[in-house]
Amino acid sequence: MFVPLHDENTLKSIRFQFVTLAIIVINIVIYLLEATRLEDVAIASFAIIPSELFDTSLLPFPTGQPGPAFNERLTLLTYMFFHGDVLHLAGNMLFLWVFGDNVEDAMGHVKFLIFYLACGVAGGLLHAWIEPTSEVPLIGASGAVAGVIAAYLMLHPRVRVWVLALKAIPLRISAAFALGIWIAIQVVMVFLPQVGPTAWWAHIGGLLAGAFLVVFLRRPGVRLFDRGLGAGA
Repeated sequence: MFVPLHDENTLKSIRFQFVTLAIIVINIVIYLLEATRLEDVAIASFAIIPSELFDTSLLPFPTGQPGPAFNERLTLLTYMFFHGDVLHLAGNMLFLWVFGDNVEDAMGHVKFLIFYLACGVAGGLLHAWIEPTSEVPLIGASGAVAGVIAAYLMLHPRVRVWVLALKAIPLRISAAFALGIWIAIQVVMVFLPQVGPTAWWAHIGGLLAGAFLVVFLRRPGVRLFDRGLGAGA
């Protein structure tokens, strides 16, 4: 799998990716609070627990006592700002930093924020729908970031991206190749026996939402699939 480093894709409509940066900062701050102040009982309040979201069970909080009242539907938004460990956080934020700026550029700041949150909600909903009786909390920005990846691929498949192959070899390849392989892995993984904590269906939900929403949320005049881009791109 490839680790993205940088894309050769300058901004065209905005001066800076303020929303992308703000999302990254918020995720980092919340992770630091997780590590220093928030306890399991608090984190569980903000995670998606499918069985609670769909009222298939009523789970006790980690303390064994009923937790504070919290609208379970709001966890579809809050879950995407919490992460299990620093690698989980770093991976999501790296993909968001490399690819989010150009998607924000194609949509504008406000629509990009709506897009990002909607993709995260779609990822959480699909995960919960596939496993409606699961009592395992779901956290992480992977669904929302998957939506960004899908939108970038729809917008700029021909743009060149610098990546690390096998975490060591720098390569300059097309976004279509790098992100296409990432997407293919997600699709394959949902059909394999589930091992480990990765919520693959949340990725699929985000991907589907991203590919759909970018068609309607892009600015007027922004073309899909690099149509009109010179051959030297």
